[in-house]
Amino acid sequence: MSEGVRFAEAPKSLYPYFAAIFVALLLISNIGAVKLIELGPIITDGGAILFPLVYIVGDILSEVYGFKAARRVILTAFAVSILAATTFYLVQLAPPASDWENQEAFESILGFVPRIVLASVIAFLVGQLLNSYVLVKIKGRTQEKNLWLRLMGSTALGQFADTLIFCTIAFYGVITGAEFLNYLIVGYCYKSAVEYLFVPITYRLIALVKKREPSYRSM
Repeated sequence: MSEGVRFAEAPKSLYPYFAAIFVALLLISNIGAVKLIELGPIITDGGAILFPLVYIVGDILSEVYGFKAARRVILTAFAVSILAATTFYLVQLAPPASDWENQEAFESILGFVPRIVLASVIAFLVGQLLNSYVLVKIKGRTQEKNLWLRLMGSTALGQFADTLIFCTIAFYGVITGAEFLNYLIVGYCYKSAVEYLFVPITYRLIALVKKREPSYRSM
């Protein structure tokens, strides 16, 4: 290093990698959520494909790094989501080039839809904070034991709040009656089931991360 040239030391923790993955999964899921998918009697949105992974990464952040560290990532993802929505809205308003014929297609996918944006950011913020808080609170009582209990318990509450808020704000009135109830229940059961199926993998990932983090100390 040349004399007088300074650089900050990059942390060796895995924390920033999980933070980046968390934010990326959320943004991709939000874009996918604009499409409703119907598979026989099942109605869900495209965000359901990746969104359960957001909670899995959130569980790792909460279990290994604690509520404050997880909250920092959650709030960062929340801010980035608002930035993305604002950017798409400004691009939508900008006059298209005379030979560009995809304005309507852009608006239908990335256009600013107030209900969807509002539903997404509120549901995400409440669901994730609740998920992280519950997991850490259960860990305070169980310490390093019964990881399955805090993973499944936090998922049940966090996903319920997230699904209920998003479905109600985004699609209530657009989807009504039994169809809305189907959308709500299927969305919640699917997202929760994916997380529960991934519990053994989440177990292994958490164990590996704890071993790789030199600063981790058992409670």
